[in-house]
Amino acid sequence: MTRIRFFTDEDVYAAVAQNLHQAGWDALSTPQAGRLGESDESQLTFAATEGRVLVTFNVAHFSQLHSTWLAAGHHHAGIVKDGICPNCMADLIEESLPSFSYRLNRREGKK
Repeated sequence: MTRIRFFTDEDVYAAVAQNLHQAGWDALSTPQAGRLGESDESQLTFAATEGRVLVTFNVAHFSQLHSTWLAAGHHHAGIVKDGICPNCMADLIEESLPSFSYRLNRREGKK
């Protein structure tokens, strides 16, 4: 089974990565990775290199960065953006993962 790994951007509350980690997910925060102060593009590059889904509240900038990356032929593990309910992000991700993991595994031919 493909295991989803997360990397939380600097603007995401530390509790998000902590809550995901406590729920059994591989979640790394920007401070834990020693990446405070890095540019958004640098954070996405790090997440892509590590095979991690980037979690951010910076919806507008990462939407544009995603489009720029795709146009340049770059790929990443995904970006979760939420500008509406920062306190709900970890719960939202955790609630969505079972169905996402099921769809991902079916696509890969796994059960």
